[in-house]
Amino acid sequence: MAFATRHFVRAASSAAATASAKKLIVKHVTVIGGGLMGAGIAQVAAASGHTVVLVDQSDEILKKSAKGIEESLKRVTKKKFADKPEAGAEFIEKTLKNLTTSTDAVAVVHSTDLVIEAIVENQEIKKELFKRLDKFAPEHTIFASNTSSLQITQLANSTTRQDRFGGLHFFNPVPMMKLVEVIKTPMTSQKTFESLVDFSKAVGKSPVSCKDTPGFIVNRLLVPYMMEAVRLFERGTCWDIDFREYGGSSLFIKLSIFSLGDASKEDIDVAMKLGAGYPMGPFELLDYVGLDTSKYIIDGWHSLEPNNPLFAPSPLLNKLVEEKKLGKKTGEGFYKYK
Repeated sequence: MAFATRHFVRAASSAAATASAKKLIVKHVTVIGGGLMGAGIAQVAAASGHTVVLVDQSDEILKKSAKGIEESLKRVTKKKFADKPEAGAEFIEKTLKNLTTSTDAVAVVHSTDLVIEAIVENQEIKKELFKRLDKFAPEHTIFASNTSSLQITQLANSTTRQDRFGGLHFFNPVPMMKLVEVIKTPMTSQKTFESLVDFSKAVGKSPVSCKDTPGFIVNRLLVPYMMEAVRLFERGTCWDIDFREYGGSSLFIKLSIFSLGDASKEDIDVAMKLGAGYPMGPFELLDYVGLDTSKYIIDGWHSLEPNNPLFAPSPLLNKLVEEKKLGKKTGEGFYKYK
């Protein structure tokens, strides 16, 4: 009888351990941030049958996000359901039914399986958000950040669920780009990692895994490539720097370029498009991404690895950002846009 009892206890314990080790099947998703990335993530999650709440600070932002999602869905259906307009309309209706919005993150996380953060690329703001939500989200809820450059480990340390924390880095535009980088920190459990991989597949993406290294895979290769293009343009460049004395100290007045570096930005862009088959040259891509974003990334990496020449700051990039010439979004960066 004692043997039978011990056997039953061991079996029950084994079953409980197996149950606890099972991957979480994500059904309810909360996306924090109604910008391009957040709205795109919310769209693909809702389109794949998940119940989604998109959260941002104001109803005005969320109305703009919802309108953008609906327009994006219409573009998708034109291709996906070209010969079946009724099926396309049904797809849009079903997707939008899966999606709601809220300005109260705390109120909606109590019933969610997965929180995906896609807010401003600022570590302290992200950490404060996760710290607050950690108090209200259920124990099983997984937290994930869509950051492209910040350390996931640092964000996870702001919570008490380091084992249920990982990175889900989508790419812009989310509905079109197939890749998702799934980031596993030293504390991320295998169960959490597998759940994030499964979710990525469920929303129609191709996940790749990476450790919590600066830039993960794509940006770790892409950002130094873009910065080296800037250095190629800067090298050999003569800088006209005008300093004037003001109150006993030097006052910076003007900095301008009066000769080209090793190659022009136009020729570098053409070379990479025609020679390497890239759809955009590095300067075109920098303007598309945003020069402020690129500067923020490279400055962050430089602070982590100050002796790494790949992460060295660029005087020209710093100058353009200081002048608010941030790329396409401001009408001027390395190029001018009408």
